[in-house]
Amino acid sequence: MTSKNTICLWYDGDALDAANFYAETFPDSVVTAVHRAPGDYPNGKEGDVLTVDFTVAGIPCMGLNGGPYFKHNESFSFQIATDDQEETDRLWNAIVNNGGQESDCGWCKDRWGLSWQISPRVLTDAVMGSDKAAAKRAFNAMMTMKKIDVAKIEAAVRGEGG
Repeated sequence: MTSKNTICLWYDGDALDAANFYAETFPDSVVTAVHRAPGDYPNGKEGDVLTVDFTVAGIPCMGLNGGPYFKHNESFSFQIATDDQEETDRLWNAIVNNGGQESDCGWCKDRWGLSWQISPRVLTDAVMGSDKAAAKRAFNAMMTMKKIDVAKIEAAVRGEGG
């Protein structure tokens, strides 16, 4: 059954590469269909990959090979909750070390320009929690990081360190 709401992501001819990378990298992710153009069109030929149906961490998506006209930017991102430093490192490194780019506060971009927030649950729990002092310490610690350091966030919550 097709989802009523699907995120459509625009790519410049490499939607299948992106979908395969996401399926290999993120749990609960899979490429479900590849649709090819039924005829020639202004920027492509019959048989070219037109769209790709895939799931990223349980979220249904469609990659559209729409050409060079629109680029991804930080106004859209996937936020991936991680359980520990090992998972945080694995996902962050998979994105950054495969042509991606680091940013601040747990954000990074993949090689297609799509933004990701790799967010350990300990951080979001602390920042969104009821202990305002711990939330502020965790937030201030996060503001100094690129990839989130779980041990430093935990120490900040406890009131230890910097």
